[in-house]
Amino acid sequence: MFQELITTQPVIAAERFILRPLRKSDAGLIALYTGDKRVAIGTRAIPHPLPPGAAEAYVTRAMSDTSVEDVWALDGSDHGLAEVLGVVSLTRIEPDQSEVGFWVGPGFWNTGFASEAVAALVAANPHKSRTLLAEVFQDNQGSARVLTNAGFEYLGDAESWSVARGARVPTWTYLKKMS
Repeated sequence: MFQELITTQPVIAAERFILRPLRKSDAGLIALYTGDKRVAIGTRAIPHPLPPGAAEAYVTRAMSDTSVEDVWALDGSDHGLAEVLGVVSLTRIEPDQSEVGFWVGPGFWNTGFASEAVAALVAANPHKSRTLLAEVFQDNQGSARVLTNAGFEYLGDAESWSVARGARVPTWTYLKKMS
């Protein structure tokens, strides 16, 4: 796996919120949302039940100078929304290729926040990637729509381990070629 550290993580404007680097105060809302089984089973890495301190450890890793993943909070506080609506991330997997990940809190599902966040991240392309990859579980059609809305194209089927499910789960893989 390619690892290159990005030392300056930009703030990215979206229409209804900003994407900003995580801060320690985000751990409470992240724990609230990721403690919900519906969020955890939609991801590869979030366990359910969420162990004590897991959200704090996640935020600490994201803020570390040695982190291999850039994580942004969807912060709607300037628009009368929650300070954390969800997160979106980029993990550099090769010098010119990154993987997109995202989740939003269940109270914000079907609001377009995930689509708006992924679109803003793709438009900003902070890793200056030539290609972006993303993967969603096949039983999560909403997340698949988020990716296709952002211009990702279906690449193929695979499977990934889900910590919350304790099982391998069929996935769809998507690719976005950047100009």
